[in-house]
Amino acid sequence: MGRVWSDENKFQKWLEVELAVTETLAEAGIVPREAAAKLRERARVDVARINEIEANVRHDVIAFTVAVQETVGDPEAARWLHYGLTSNDVVDTAQALLVRDASRLIEQGIARFGEILEKRAWEFKDTPEIGRTHGIHAEPITFGLKLANWYAEIRRDAARFETAAREMAVGKISGAVGTCTHLGPEIEQKICQRLGLAAAPITSQVVERDRHAQYLSALAILAASLERVTVEIRHLQRTEVREVEEPFGGEQRGSSAMPHKRNPVSSEQVSGLARVVRANSLAAMENIALWHERDISHSSVERIILPDSTILADYMLHRTAEIVAKMRVFPERMMHNLDATHGLVFSGQLLQDLVEHGAPREDAYKWVQGHAMAAWESESSFQDRVAADANIRKFLDEKALAHTFDLRRQLRAVDAIFFRVFGRRSAGEKSSAAR
Repeated sequence: MGRVWSDENKFQKWLEVELAVTETLAEAGIVPREAAAKLRERARVDVARINEIEANVRHDVIAFTVAVQETVGDPEAARWLHYGLTSNDVVDTAQALLVRDASRLIEQGIARFGEILEKRAWEFKDTPEIGRTHGIHAEPITFGLKLANWYAEIRRDAARFETAAREMAVGKISGAVGTCTHLGPEIEQKICQRLGLAAAPITSQVVERDRHAQYLSALAILAASLERVTVEIRHLQRTEVREVEEPFGGEQRGSSAMPHKRNPVSSEQVSGLARVVRANSLAAMENIALWHERDISHSSVERIILPDSTILADYMLHRTAEIVAKMRVFPERMMHNLDATHGLVFSGQLLQDLVEHGAPREDAYKWVQGHAMAAWESESSFQDRVAADANIRKFLDEKALAHTFDLRRQLRAVDAIFFRVFGRRSAGEKSSAAR
């Protein structure tokens, strides 16, 4: 990803656009074929020379064209470089090529992370864990369901990002105010096709920045999804919980003062970097409104936010994938925590069963809540308390209460949910998509 955004590669993409223009114009009989051939053969990028010229002319595209013309060594051929173009014909079209390369790397990262989530979801499909709402024990889930939930979100991220990347894959050779005055729409179309891009249907001097805002927003949502994963891992690693632990190297140290510390620093890093990507998406939205057919206020911003956001997203994907792939999971601790409230997590099922067997809902709610609060305060068995209540036993006998407090009953829909997410019923099956 760093190579994609290097100065060398940026100028190489500018040259790729320039050569596509001259070769297309040569095919149209506008530029001599010999000149186009010589430009393809001899034109080279010299970053140091470009920077040297720019220091004087204070214009990067002019510095680029002058430096490239010097490498051609034939004034007759060199004069056709940049023919009929304005700076942003080159810059915006080349930027689309850079973003396309960056997007491919991010798409690979998303796919890899999805594979890891899928593998670990099946690994822990039937591992019971307490579900939490507001940070408080709610009802049983499995750790595999949590991972499958993350997987489903990452698939949505992939679809969002694919759409945004496609919207960015457009070029423009439409001139200083978008009127295609000098080369014409047909030539613009052919140049863009040559580069593997769609031609923007209409532009000002620049490709309109709503596309860029959508792209940065997709990256921001992806970063937020990765943060969601790492925030959960951080919570599950807390000493009082300790159901999951991110990888901790053999020589790694958690604290200069406390040798026992094993801190979730990698997850915290991902959480922090997500804030940067989200902030960059706001800057992209600020770039949408430019003066008339173009000003330059967006340019300095994009020199930061496009490389930074794609580099960060790529890094965060690799980092989070490593965390999830290598994290330690403690099923016994999950079960211990699930049992910590002595059966309170079945209160919702008990209420439902009472109503189903004829109890008035308001009465049933009061009975269940009363026993729940008493069991919570006294740390006594919720099941024993309700089993001794004549009001409850009037509607539920011993067998019915055993069914109420059956953990397997709570998790009976796990297979069906996994089928909806992954399109198959076991880890070994091929997905419906693959079939």
